[in-house]
Amino acid sequence: MSALLAEARDRLYASVARATTEAGRSRESLFLARLVLLLFEQVGDEQACERAIANALRNLPEPSLSAGSDDHY
Repeated sequence: MSALLAEARDRLYASVARATTEAGRSRESLFLARLVLLLFEQVGDEQACERAIANALRNLPEPSLSAGSDDHY
């Protein structure tokens, strides 16, 4: 699997952030789970997907104070 360039990663992060906002707070988890499953299908490698899950959990930061604000969405 090839790594993304930093610029592409930044664009994709912004795109996911916009889509998450569009989905709304009530459907945020559903949107993210659906996105992950679609990406897992593209990867097609169960072990690589398991590693990605473990890596995503590793050193996961606590949400900032602004992330919990009601005016976030």
